[in-house]
Amino acid sequence: ALSRAVFGQRGNLFPGALIWVARWGWETINAVSGAYAVLTVLDLVFGIKKNTALIVVTLLFFVGCTFLVSGLGINALRVCSKWSTYLFGAFSVLVLGYLIAETDWSAVFAKPAGSTAMMIAGIGTIAAGGISWVPSGPDFTRYLPRTASARGMVGATIGGAAVVVIPMVLMGAVMAVATPDLATAQDPVSFIGRLLPTWIAVPYLLIALVGMLLINSMSMYSAGFTAQTLGIKVPRAAAVSVNAVISLVFGFLLMVVATSFFGSFISFLTLLAVAFSAWIGVFGVDMLRRTSYDGAALLDTSRTSAYWYRGGFAWQAMTAWGLALVVGLLFTKVDWFGGPLATTWIGQNGLGWAAGIVTSAVLYAVLPRTPAAQAPVTATEAPQEERLPAGSLSN
Repeated sequence: ALSRAVFGQRGNLFPGALIWVARWGWETINAVSGAYAVLTVLDLVFGIKKNTALIVVTLLFFVGCTFLVSGLGINALRVCSKWSTYLFGAFSVLVLGYLIAETDWSAVFAKPAGSTAMMIAGIGTIAAGGISWVPSGPDFTRYLPRTASARGMVGATIGGAAVVVIPMVLMGAVMAVATPDLATAQDPVSFIGRLLPTWIAVPYLLIALVGMLLINSMSMYSAGFTAQTLGIKVPRAAAVSVNAVISLVFGFLLMVVATSFFGSFISFLTLLAVAFSAWIGVFGVDMLRRTSYDGAALLDTSRTSAYWYRGGFAWQAMTAWGLALVVGLLFTKVDWFGGPLATTWIGQNGLGWAAGIVTSAVLYAVLPRTPAAQAPVTATEAPQEERLPAGSLSN
């Protein structure tokens, strides 16, 4: 909703719609991962092999559970996420310890070093996961008190991600040495059963399943807010239902039709990073130079809104965002798309998303600003609930 102040009430529909579509992708990836976890447990414990019918059943089971959990509300999600994080973290440490003890380290270090371009692109792929969640931050920080420290929020987010990402990436690297065909595998989960003893693999997958269920519920929860922000006059439950159906369809295609899970996943992340980077550059510059938001104007989507600008659009933000999106795609190459500049140094190093951020930020910074129709009143003149401090990321 804060993005309305940047792009205009109508202009915000364009990046907002892109963010909503991106939620479909994340929900599909999580649903497929969860379904594969169920299939792997069934194979390890009962010897049941997967087939098309079973794939459909597990997808329906996972997405149905996701829909139910997402409807429990933020408090239930907080409690469930907290304890599943503790459990998954503990088992991840156990798995990492087992791999350290059992891995043939001579084989690991005998592997040739990757190229610098691959390393930079790999870092960018990891960063893309975080970038894709940036616009959803307000959906959750909106529940924090006004006194919450901005520095604390940033530190907790970045620190928490680092604590998780670094050991998990190392774990994945070790597993990849033991299973060279992992990168091209259609099923990204079943290999765990080959690398770990059943007494570790089964509880680990079950706890991971709960974690994937919760993260998918949070994604659907956020998707409902995004749909409402676009002005779609439906209850959040109905908006979430649309995402559930879409994730079922896309999940089936990814599990049955696609040839490589990881190829599809990396392509999705890459394009997502480019699209969101263009938005981040514009929104970030605006947030740095803005002192406050007019809460009443944010919620007023009619022509009377102070953020209506010209025809509902802020042309500076739209121009910077649109051109940055094009520039980012010019340098991007994925499995089924390649920009004409993808063979340049920027493209080969997977830095199309970085080019997007720089382009949108610079353009928006130099273009002349269009003032709001009526400037927000001072804090002493407005009710507290209508005053939103810039940088607080409150809705």
